[in-house]
Amino acid sequence: MALGLLDKAWLVLAAGDARQHGGNDGYDDVVDRYYSWDSTVANNSALAVGDAIVLWDKKALLGVSVIEAIESGQATKTTYSCSQCEHAHLKARKTKLPLYKCFNCGHEFDEPTRVLKEITTYRSRHEAGWIDLDGVLDGAELRGLCVSPKSQLSLRPLRWNDFRQAVESRVGTLALRPTDIRSHSLAGGHTKVLTRIRIGQAAFRRKLLAKYGPVCAFSGAAPKEALEAAHLYSYATEGAHHDHGGLLLRRDLHRLFDVGQLLVDADTKRLRVGTALTAFPAYQALDDQPLAVELRSNQLKWIKDHWELHNPPQEVVALTEA
Repeated sequence: MALGLLDKAWLVLAAGDARQHGGNDGYDDVVDRYYSWDSTVANNSALAVGDAIVLWDKKALLGVSVIEAIESGQATKTTYSCSQCEHAHLKARKTKLPLYKCFNCGHEFDEPTRVLKEITTYRSRHEAGWIDLDGVLDGAELRGLCVSPKSQLSLRPLRWNDFRQAVESRVGTLALRPTDIRSHSLAGGHTKVLTRIRIGQAAFRRKLLAKYGPVCAFSGAAPKEALEAAHLYSYATEGAHHDHGGLLLRRDLHRLFDVGQLLVDADTKRLRVGTALTAFPAYQALDDQPLAVELRSNQLKWIKDHWELHNPPQEVVALTEA
């Protein structure tokens, strides 16, 4: 598959309290699933489906993915500002009084000015393509890879090709290829609307449990609480739960399947394990094992598409032949 360059990439500040400051009450994030912001944030409307999203916590890289959907809505938000100059550049102090100090004018005070604002909220979904890169690059390196290295914004344009080179120099030349592929398949034709949310996911999982019982398709019997409904295709692209379009997988195996480190050979109906997992005996043991469930013909088609998407001739090895 010939791929164009990834159009846009963003370095976004995550990790809970690191984003909470005197100007607002913070944001709700789950770094490997979704990222939240609102219209008070610079670049708030610039992020788009198909963009790369790189998350960090000011100290180090957390991971990277591709935005598969953006949900938007309306809300009322409480903002806080200096009681003297009305700027929001302030932060509650932990040991000194008065509690607040304004970084704009230096005024110290116990109670900030509270203002209610009508805002647009945004939440990007990126769980399907999440690649955990915890600590691969430090904060200083990430700042230097931004379009504006001295920027203090929570949403910062990132120089993707330079970022790629920095990551690949640490973890291998194929580390970010799934990100390129997902971006290429998602870019274009999507807008920021309340859509592509996994409505009906619980019902989809119930159907799979009724069909297969509490069985992980890759590893066998498992407690049902440990099993997730895994789509064999990109739900964000198709926006529907197809009959026979999923399997039950353990959460860890689901994530590894989504990022292409666990694949199924449609011809042999056996598992193949990616090179990044060869250091982990529990995952290595899955290589060349048969599936725990039977697949239908349409499931095999999706399995084959998944195989081709992740380019197994370069990214997957048969451990039994090593």
